[in-house]
Amino acid sequence: MKILVGIKRVVDYSVRIQVKKDGSGVETGGVKLSINPFDEIALEEALRIREKRMPAEVVAVSIGPGDVQQQLRTALAMGADRAILVETAEAVQPLMAARIFHELAKRENADLVILGKQAIDDDCNQTGQMLAALWDRPQATFASAVELKDKTLRVTREVDAGLEVMDVDLPAVVTTDLRLNTPRFVKMPDIMKAKSKPLATLKLAELGIAPAPALEYVSYAAPVPRSGGHKLESVQALVKELRDRGVLS
Repeated sequence: MKILVGIKRVVDYSVRIQVKKDGSGVETGGVKLSINPFDEIALEEALRIREKRMPAEVVAVSIGPGDVQQQLRTALAMGADRAILVETAEAVQPLMAARIFHELAKRENADLVILGKQAIDDDCNQTGQMLAALWDRPQATFASAVELKDKTLRVTREVDAGLEVMDVDLPAVVTTDLRLNTPRFVKMPDIMKAKSKPLATLKLAELGIAPAPALEYVSYAAPVPRSGGHKLESVQALVKELRDRGVLS
Protein backbone atom coordinates (compact mmCIF):
# COMPACT_ATOMS: atom_id res chain seq x y z
CA MET A 1 0.00 0.00 0.00
CA LYS A 2 1.25 3.48 -0.85
CA ILE A 3 0.02 6.61 0.92
CA LEU A 4 0.78 10.13 -0.35
CA VAL A 5 0.58 12.92 2.21
CA GLY A 6 0.50 16.61 1.32
CA ILE A 7 2.86 18.87 3.28
CA LYS A 8 2.53 22.64 2.92
CA ARG A 9 4.91 25.18 4.41
CA VAL A 10 3.13 28.04 6.18
CA VAL A 11 3.95 30.79 8.64
CA ASP A 12 3.87 29.13 12.06
CA TYR A 13 0.52 29.39 13.82
CA SER A 14 2.15 31.11 16.83
CA VAL A 15 3.49 34.00 14.73
CA ARG A 16 1.55 37.24 14.44
CA ILE A 17 1.06 37.88 10.73
CA GLN A 18 2.42 41.15 9.37
CA VAL A 19 1.56 42.60 5.95
CA LYS A 20 4.44 44.05 3.92
CA LYS A 21 4.58 47.83 3.86
CA ASP A 22 3.94 47.93 0.12
CA GLY A 23 0.89 45.66 0.47
CA SER A 24 2.38 43.05 -1.88
CA GLY A 25 2.07 40.11 0.51
CA VAL A 26 2.73 38.72 3.95
CA GLU A 27 6.09 39.28 5.60
CA THR A 28 8.03 35.99 5.76
CA GLY A 29 11.59 37.26 6.23
CA GLY A 30 12.96 36.15 9.59
CA VAL A 31 9.62 34.51 10.42
CA LYS A 32 9.28 30.93 11.68
CA LEU A 33 7.90 28.65 8.96
CA SER A 34 6.40 25.26 9.79
CA ILE A 35 4.30 22.42 8.43
CA ASN A 36 0.64 23.34 8.13
CA PRO A 37 -1.01 21.92 11.31
CA PHE A 38 -3.73 20.09 9.36
CA ASP A 39 -1.00 18.44 7.24
CA GLU A 40 0.79 17.26 10.39
CA ILE A 41 -2.46 15.52 11.35
CA ALA A 42 -2.66 13.97 7.86
CA LEU A 43 0.89 12.63 8.18
CA GLU A 44 0.25 11.29 11.68
CA GLU A 45 -2.80 9.37 10.42
CA ALA A 46 -0.79 7.87 7.55
CA LEU A 47 1.86 6.72 10.02
CA ARG A 48 -0.79 5.19 12.31
CA ILE A 49 -2.25 3.25 9.39
CA ARG A 50 1.23 1.86 8.66
CA GLU A 51 1.84 1.04 12.31
CA LYS A 52 -1.38 -0.99 12.62
CA ARG A 53 0.45 -3.91 11.05
CA MET A 54 -0.58 -2.70 7.62
CA PRO A 55 2.41 -2.79 5.23
CA ALA A 56 2.50 0.67 3.69
CA GLU A 57 4.91 3.22 2.29
CA VAL A 58 4.28 6.80 3.40
CA VAL A 59 5.46 9.45 0.95
CA ALA A 60 5.46 13.12 1.99
CA VAL A 61 4.91 15.55 -0.89
CA SER A 62 5.35 19.31 -0.95
CA ILE A 63 5.28 22.04 -3.58
CA GLY A 64 7.38 25.21 -3.46
CA PRO A 65 10.92 26.60 -3.53
CA GLY A 66 13.99 24.55 -2.66
CA ASP A 67 14.12 25.53 1.00
CA VAL A 68 10.80 23.71 1.61
CA GLN A 69 13.08 20.69 2.01
CA GLN A 70 13.40 21.73 5.66
CA GLN A 71 9.72 20.98 6.30
CA LEU A 72 9.96 17.74 4.33
CA ARG A 73 12.89 16.67 6.50
CA THR A 74 10.66 17.28 9.51
CA ALA A 75 8.04 15.02 7.90
CA LEU A 76 10.73 12.37 7.38
CA ALA A 77 11.74 12.73 11.03
CA MET A 78 8.12 12.13 12.05
CA GLY A 79 8.29 8.82 10.21
CA ALA A 80 7.60 9.25 6.48
CA ASP A 81 9.59 6.76 4.38
CA ARG A 82 10.59 9.22 1.66
CA ALA A 83 9.72 12.65 0.35
CA ILE A 84 9.12 14.41 -2.95
CA LEU A 85 9.52 18.14 -3.54
CA VAL A 86 7.94 19.62 -6.65
CA GLU A 87 10.09 22.69 -6.98
CA THR A 88 8.58 25.92 -8.27
CA ALA A 89 8.86 29.60 -7.49
CA GLU A 90 5.29 30.20 -8.64
CA ALA A 91 2.50 30.88 -6.14
CA VAL A 92 0.62 27.60 -5.72
CA GLN A 93 -3.16 27.87 -5.78
CA PRO A 94 -5.53 24.94 -5.01
CA LEU A 95 -6.24 23.86 -8.59
CA MET A 96 -2.56 23.81 -9.48
CA ALA A 97 -1.77 21.83 -6.31
CA ALA A 98 -4.56 19.35 -7.16
CA ARG A 99 -3.18 18.86 -10.67
CA ILE A 100 0.29 18.19 -9.25
CA PHE A 101 -1.02 15.67 -6.72
CA HIS A 102 -3.08 14.02 -9.45
CA GLU A 103 0.00 13.49 -11.60
CA LEU A 104 2.03 12.17 -8.66
CA ALA A 105 -0.80 9.86 -7.57
CA LYS A 106 -0.79 8.30 -11.04
CA ARG A 107 3.00 8.04 -11.20
CA GLU A 108 3.28 6.56 -7.73
CA ASN A 109 0.23 4.30 -8.18
CA ALA A 110 -1.06 5.62 -4.85
CA ASP A 111 -3.73 3.77 -2.90
CA LEU A 112 -4.57 6.70 -0.65
CA VAL A 113 -3.92 10.45 -0.65
CA ILE A 114 -4.31 12.21 2.71
CA LEU A 115 -4.35 16.01 2.86
CA GLY A 116 -5.11 18.53 5.56
CA LYS A 117 -8.61 19.90 5.05
CA GLN A 118 -7.17 23.40 4.61
CA ALA A 119 -4.03 25.46 5.04
CA ILE A 120 -3.92 28.11 7.76
CA ASP A 121 -2.56 30.74 5.37
CA ASP A 122 -5.25 30.86 2.66
CA ASP A 123 -7.97 28.69 4.33
CA CYS A 124 -9.19 27.61 0.89
CA ASN A 125 -10.33 24.05 1.72
CA GLN A 126 -10.36 23.12 -1.98
CA THR A 127 -7.35 20.99 -2.95
CA GLY A 128 -8.66 17.62 -1.71
CA GLN A 129 -12.02 18.03 -3.42
CA MET A 130 -10.40 19.16 -6.68
CA LEU A 131 -7.97 16.24 -6.60
CA ALA A 132 -10.80 13.73 -6.14
CA ALA A 133 -12.61 15.23 -9.14
CA LEU A 134 -9.51 15.17 -11.38
CA TRP A 135 -8.59 11.63 -10.26
CA ASP A 136 -12.22 10.45 -10.49
CA ARG A 137 -11.90 8.74 -7.11
CA PRO A 138 -14.03 8.83 -3.92
CA GLN A 139 -13.40 11.54 -1.34
CA ALA A 140 -14.00 11.72 2.42
CA THR A 141 -13.47 15.23 3.75
CA PHE A 142 -13.25 16.59 7.33
CA ALA A 143 -12.28 13.18 8.72
CA SER A 144 -12.38 12.80 12.51
CA ALA A 145 -11.85 9.00 12.50
CA VAL A 146 -10.39 6.62 9.91
CA GLU A 147 -10.50 2.82 9.83
CA LEU A 148 -8.89 0.80 7.05
CA LYS A 149 -10.42 -2.53 6.03
CA ASP A 150 -8.71 -4.28 3.11
CA LYS A 151 -9.53 -2.08 0.12
CA THR A 152 -12.22 -0.09 1.91
CA LEU A 153 -11.84 2.93 4.14
CA ARG A 154 -14.44 3.77 6.80
CA VAL A 155 -14.35 7.48 7.61
CA THR A 156 -16.24 9.42 10.25
CA ARG A 157 -16.83 12.96 9.04
CA GLU A 158 -17.68 16.09 10.98
CA VAL A 159 -20.66 17.81 9.38
CA ASP A 160 -22.97 20.62 10.46
CA ALA A 161 -25.60 18.23 11.82
CA GLY A 162 -23.12 16.05 13.74
CA LEU A 163 -21.16 13.01 12.52
CA GLU A 164 -21.49 11.11 9.26
CA VAL A 165 -19.96 7.64 8.70
CA MET A 166 -19.15 6.61 5.14
CA ASP A 167 -17.28 3.79 3.40
CA VAL A 168 -15.14 4.58 0.35
CA ASP A 169 -13.30 2.24 -1.98
CA LEU A 170 -9.58 2.73 -2.45
CA PRO A 171 -7.86 4.55 -4.09
CA ALA A 172 -9.42 7.56 -2.40
CA VAL A 173 -8.76 11.07 -1.12
CA VAL A 174 -9.13 11.95 2.57
CA THR A 175 -8.86 15.38 4.17
CA THR A 176 -8.27 15.59 7.91
CA ASP A 177 -9.97 17.59 10.63
CA LEU A 178 -8.44 18.74 13.91
CA ARG A 179 -9.92 16.01 16.11
CA LEU A 180 -8.59 13.10 14.06
CA ASN A 181 -5.41 12.72 16.13
CA THR A 182 -2.56 14.47 17.93
CA PRO A 183 0.69 14.51 15.90
CA ARG A 184 3.71 12.93 17.54
CA PHE A 185 6.65 14.90 18.89
CA VAL A 186 9.81 14.68 16.78
CA LYS A 187 12.87 13.49 18.74
CA MET A 188 16.48 14.37 18.03
CA PRO A 189 17.52 10.81 16.96
CA ASP A 190 14.67 10.83 14.44
CA ILE A 191 15.88 14.17 13.05
CA MET A 192 19.35 12.69 12.54
CA LYS A 193 17.95 9.57 10.84
CA ALA A 194 15.83 11.73 8.53
CA LYS A 195 18.98 13.17 6.93
CA SER A 196 19.66 9.83 5.26
CA LYS A 197 16.13 9.22 4.00
CA PRO A 198 15.49 9.79 0.27
CA LEU A 199 14.16 13.19 -0.79
CA ALA A 200 13.58 13.56 -4.53
CA THR A 201 13.23 16.93 -6.24
CA LEU A 202 11.18 17.38 -9.40
CA LYS A 203 10.77 20.50 -11.49
CA LEU A 204 7.20 21.49 -12.26
CA ALA A 205 7.90 21.13 -16.00
CA GLU A 206 8.91 17.49 -15.48
CA LEU A 207 5.32 16.72 -14.53
CA GLY A 208 4.03 18.34 -17.69
CA ILE A 209 2.13 20.95 -15.72
CA ALA A 210 2.29 24.62 -16.66
CA PRO A 211 1.74 27.16 -13.89
CA ALA A 212 -1.65 28.74 -14.46
CA PRO A 213 -2.83 30.84 -11.51
CA ALA A 214 -6.61 31.12 -11.53
CA LEU A 215 -6.66 34.14 -9.25
CA GLU A 216 -4.61 37.32 -9.21
CA TYR A 217 -3.92 38.91 -5.83
CA VAL A 218 -4.08 42.67 -6.22
CA SER A 219 -3.08 43.74 -2.71
CA TYR A 220 -2.97 42.69 0.93
CA ALA A 221 -4.17 44.67 3.93
CA ALA A 222 -4.31 44.06 7.65
CA PRO A 223 -7.78 43.88 9.29
CA VAL A 224 -9.20 47.16 10.58
CA PRO A 225 -8.35 47.44 14.30
CA ARG A 226 -11.28 46.86 16.63
CA SER A 227 -12.71 49.92 18.28
CA GLY A 228 -13.07 49.97 22.04
CA GLY A 229 -16.33 48.90 23.63
CA HIS A 230 -18.40 50.62 26.27
CA LYS A 231 -20.90 49.54 28.92
CA LEU A 232 -24.59 50.35 28.80
CA GLU A 233 -26.56 50.73 31.99
CA SER A 234 -29.79 48.98 30.92
CA VAL A 235 -31.42 46.73 28.36
CA GLN A 236 -33.38 49.68 27.05
CA ALA A 237 -30.15 51.56 26.40
CA LEU A 238 -28.75 48.53 24.57
CA VAL A 239 -31.82 48.26 22.35
CA LYS A 240 -31.64 51.99 21.56
CA GLU A 241 -27.95 51.68 20.68
CA LEU A 242 -28.61 48.75 18.35
CA ARG A 243 -31.45 50.62 16.65
CA ASP A 244 -29.30 53.72 16.20
CA ARG A 245 -26.68 51.56 14.49
CA GLY A 246 -29.25 49.95 12.21
CA VAL A 247 -28.84 46.45 13.70
CA LEU A 248 -32.46 46.39 14.90
CA SER A 249 -35.40 47.95 13.13
